[in-house]
Amino acid sequence: MQVAEYLTSRRIWVEEALEKALATASQNMPSGTGVERLLAAIRYSLMAGGKRLRPLLFLAALESLGGKTEEETKSYLSFAAGIEMLHTYSLIHDDLPAMDDDDMRRGQPSCHKQFDEGTAILAGDALLTHCFCCLLASPGKPELLRQAARYFAWQAGLGGMVSGQALDLAAEGQKLSLAALRNIHMAKTGALLAAAVVTGGILAGVDEEERVILELFGYQFGMAFQITDDILDVTGDAAKLGKPTGSDITNGKVTYVSLMGLNGALQEADAATCQAMKTLEPLGDAGELLRGIAAYCLKRDC
Repeated sequence: MQVAEYLTSRRIWVEEALEKALATASQNMPSGTGVERLLAAIRYSLMAGGKRLRPLLFLAALESLGGKTEEETKSYLSFAAGIEMLHTYSLIHDDLPAMDDDDMRRGQPSCHKQFDEGTAILAGDALLTHCFCCLLASPGKPELLRQAARYFAWQAGLGGMVSGQALDLAAEGQKLSLAALRNIHMAKTGALLAAAVVTGGILAGVDEEERVILELFGYQFGMAFQITDDILDVTGDAAKLGKPTGSDITNGKVTYVSLMGLNGALQEADAATCQAMKTLEPLGDAGELLRGIAAYCLKRDC
């Protein structure tokens, strides 16, 4: 199966898993107008499309490193749905006026623009917490599931993404070195991508050495992914990106392009991609799918 075909088929799985998770949750929620509005905001943001990259990386690691059949892999779709829920919560909160103050997300008004700030905050809160209901509903050995959920929580919180957002907020209006910018994005972007790959590996039963390889790959891929995002903010098509281009410049944010120039950023993205590919070499054929996904995603135009 070609990478594009694989991603398309697994993305359909993820969409179905998200629909199922929302349907199950809505059956057990309290009733009332406020709750209906909350659920509408959750659905609005969660089902707005997107690359679904993080759950796809999770599934790829699980399948390729654990030798799982398609049916065995499908039994872990609740975990994949939880990963996407947490990612979507982070986008909702990042778009708020107190954070990045973005009005568009995934080709539509941001959650707080479509609804209101309070509802957007609650929608993010709900996705963050319900994520763990989904993670822990997965099959497999209880000890491996515990390890995966704990690692994911750390990477998404103080150990990674949330701390990265704090670093990003503190950097507003400041002159940043390349090292400082890398530090921000290793946490803000790389940590959750690493979490997706590593949790797939954990549930596949990889050993400690392989976990280290997967984590390093996740961070390196995250770095290449972020640099590509910065490049697309300058060169991309707003219609394809689903958000205005040039927003980083407008908001005065330091990016790889502003620090290194467009050509320098392109070279940096290539270098990070090569590093990520090389990191997977010890996995042999088991790492081929992850290599293919990384190469495919980094050639994107949106």
